Amino acid sequence: MSYVAWLSRIRGADKSSAIQGTVRKVHYNFPDGAEMLEEYSTETGVVLRRAWKNRSDLLRKDDWTVELGDPIPQGLKKGGGAADGGFLVQESSTEPFLSKRVTRNAIEWRIRNLPYPLSTYTISCEGDQRTITVRTSNKKYYKKIEVPEFQRCGFAPRQEDLTVRHQSQTLILSYKKPPILVEMEKAVLVELQNVETVEYDNSLQCEDLLKGLIGQ
Repeated sequence: MSYVAWLSRIRGADKSSAIQGTVRKVHYNFPDGAEMLEEYSTETGVVLRRAWKNRSDLLRKDDWTVELGDPIPQGLKKGGGAADGGFLVQESSTEPFLSKRVTRNAIEWRIRNLPYPLSTYTISCEGDQRTITVRTSNKKYYKKIEVPEFQRCGFAPRQEDLTVRHQSQTLILSYKKPPILVEMEKAVLVELQNVETVEYDNSLQCEDLLKGLIGQ
């Protein structure tokens, strides 16, 4: 998918929007039946959460896969269970788990419960696959991280734009946003300016607001 194709998909979706406090929630219904939920900071314009609704005819239930940010409230998950991608985990777990967030200038991943020193890790960017791979010399951990943002704008990540550090048993990867991704994000925000938005007061529970927004 290219930048133009992603923007065209955003424009072609039926969209609804609501603001509560400093968070704007946008729900997308795409012509192919897919659904996406995004949350933006009204102060910075940065996306805080992105999730996709998955339909399972076999299990006859819908569930949300979190691509970015916090898990979807459990009450919106008809079948319960955890979101894919390592974002919904128990804090007491000793297994490594991945979380992801974005800032104005970077995409950041944190892999917790990795006690090994920084010299143990090899992190590489696969430009043709638009992925980042983390492996350890002691063969205790391996992870290929898909980056949907790079897929959507057709960008091949470069090693020189990736920074790595390790602290408090957490490996932290930060990738500087390429200009094409920044441009794509700005174009989406411009498109969302045309979406009618309802504003709610803070007394409404987050879960109830989301249910109203997505029509459940």
